[in-house]
Amino acid sequence: MPIPVPCLAARVAEGAARRDGSITFVGSDPALAVRVPWAELHADALAMAGTLQARGVGPGAHVALLGPTSRPLVTAIQATWLAGGTVMVLPLPMRIGSIEELVAQTRARIRGVDAALVLVDADLAPFVSPEPGDPPFSTFGDVTGGHHPFAVPEADPDRLAILQFTSGATADPKGVMLTHRQVVANLAGVAESARLDPDSDVTMSWLPLYHDMGLIGLLTLSMITGTDLVQASPLDFLAAPARWMEWMSHYGGTATAGPNFAYAVAARRLVAQSGLDLSRVRIALNGAEPVHAETVSDFLAAGALHGLAPGAAFPAFGMAEVAIAGTFPEPGRGLCLDVVDRRALEHDRVAEPRSPGGAEVRAMARLGRPVSGLEMRICDAATGDVLAERQAGELQLRGTSVTSGYYRHPQATADAFDGDWLRTGDLGYTADGELVVCGRIKDVIIVAGRNVFPEDVEHAASGVAGVRAGNVIAFGIDGGGRATEEVVVVAESRGDDHAAVRRAVAARILDTVGLPPGDIVLVQPGTLPKTSSGKLQRALCRRRYLDAALQTV
Repeated sequence: MPIPVPCLAARVAEGAARRDGSITFVGSDPALAVRVPWAELHADALAMAGTLQARGVGPGAHVALLGPTSRPLVTAIQATWLAGGTVMVLPLPMRIGSIEELVAQTRARIRGVDAALVLVDADLAPFVSPEPGDPPFSTFGDVTGGHHPFAVPEADPDRLAILQFTSGATADPKGVMLTHRQVVANLAGVAESARLDPDSDVTMSWLPLYHDMGLIGLLTLSMITGTDLVQASPLDFLAAPARWMEWMSHYGGTATAGPNFAYAVAARRLVAQSGLDLSRVRIALNGAEPVHAETVSDFLAAGALHGLAPGAAFPAFGMAEVAIAGTFPEPGRGLCLDVVDRRALEHDRVAEPRSPGGAEVRAMARLGRPVSGLEMRICDAATGDVLAERQAGELQLRGTSVTSGYYRHPQATADAFDGDWLRTGDLGYTADGELVVCGRIKDVIIVAGRNVFPEDVEHAASGVAGVRAGNVIAFGIDGGGRATEEVVVVAESRGDDHAAVRRAVAARILDTVGLPPGDIVLVQPGTLPKTSSGKLQRALCRRRYLDAALQTV
C-alpha cells in the first residue's frame, strides 16, 4: 500500500484516523493485556506533545527515552514526533552486570547526541538521575495528561525523526541519522514488498523498541498504517519463549520478526506445545547475518504441526543505516537456498552453484531484492570495482532511505560511503538479482588462504551437546608469525565433562568446516559479550581472550 506523506507526524494522524486499528500490550498474564485503539493513543500523544512543547521541545530538539516496553514509552515516541522533536530510544541491555553500567551507558549516549530532554520510566528514575552537564530529566508521568496547548510545528520532511543507535556488534554504538523522508520512504517499500494489508494483517513484536526492527519495522509501520499490532516486552519473551507463538496464535498474528536464536528456541517449544493455530502467519521475518537455513527449516517443521505454512519463512536483509529494510523476498515463497561450492567461495570468493549435500558445499538463504527506492551493488572492498553476479564482495546500497551518516562522527560517516553508496561492511553476492549474504567482512578469518566465516564455525559448535546453542563466538588470532590465522572458539557450556565437550566441539568443526580450531574455551552461561539487541560481540570477545580476561569453566 502507498505511504505518500513524508512526515511521521502527519502519517501517525492518518494511521489513527484510518480504521479501528489498535495496539495491544501483552505480557506474562493474558488477563492483563490492554488493547488501545491507535486513535486513543494518538489523542494521548497530542496532549503529551503540548506538554513537551511547554518544556522546550520543538523542531530539532533531541528527546532521549529510557524505559521498558510500555504504553507510556510508545506514547512518548509519537508525542516527540508531533512536537517536532527527534526520537532517541535508549537501550536497556538484555543482561547487565550492574546498574552502574546502565547509568554510564545512558549518560554517554545522552551527551553524545545532545539530548535536550530525557524522559525516564518512573521505576528507573531513582537510578538514573541528572548530574551537572546533563539535560533536564523527567518521568513519563510528568508529561502525561497535561493541559498545555499544542501547536502544530511546520512540516519538514528533512528534519531528523530518529537517531537510531547501531548495535555495537562490530564497533562502538553510533547514532544513525534518519529523517522523516527517509523513514517514510523505507516503510513505503516495506509495505509494498510485504504486501501489507491494514484491514487484515496483525503484526506481532516482542523486539526491543531501541532496536531498528522493533521501533521502525514493526511499531512505526503499524502506527502509521493503522495496522493492528500486538506488542510485548523482550523480557517477557526471554522469560518464557513459548509465549511468542502463543501470542501469534491467540491474536491471529500474520506477520512477525526475530533473530536466528529466537526461531531456534521457538522451534524447540513448538514441538512440545499444543492447541496453537498458526495458519494465519504469512511472514516470519528473519534478518540475521546470515540466516541459518537449518534454523529456519527446523522452525517450519515444528510450526507445521500447528498449521504454519512453509511459505511463511521470510529471510531478509536490513540495517539501521537504511532505516530498516534493505532487501525483501517475494511473500509466500518461503526459504530459498543458494547452494555453492565451499572451496570456491572461501578461496576465490566465487559462488559456484552445486547440488545440495556434503561438506564441500555451503547453503545460504536468498534474501530477495532491494525494496522500493533502494539499489544494491557488490564491490571489491579493496579496489572498489563493481563485481559481476556470483562474485563475492562488499554489499553497497543507495537510495531514498539511506542515512546521511552518524551524528557527530564525521570520520565514521566518511568511511561508510563510496560516493553516494553506503558501504555496509557485509560480504555477499547476487544470484539472479537476489542478495546472498555470507557474513561480516571484518569477521572473516583467513586460514591458509581460505576465507573462513565465523558463522559457520559457531553454527557447527552450537550443535554439540553441552554447548548453549546460539551462544558461541569464533574469531581469528595471529598464527604465530605465519601468514595465516588460527581459529579460536569461545562457547557457553552447561556440561560437567568439559574435556568431552571440547573434544566434541573440535570434532564437529573439523567435520563440518574442514579445519581444526586452534583453541576452544568454555565459559559459564551468560558471560559472552552481547550488544543491547542480543548480537554477539566478536571483537570484544577477542580482546578479552587476548587479555586473558575470560572466566573459563
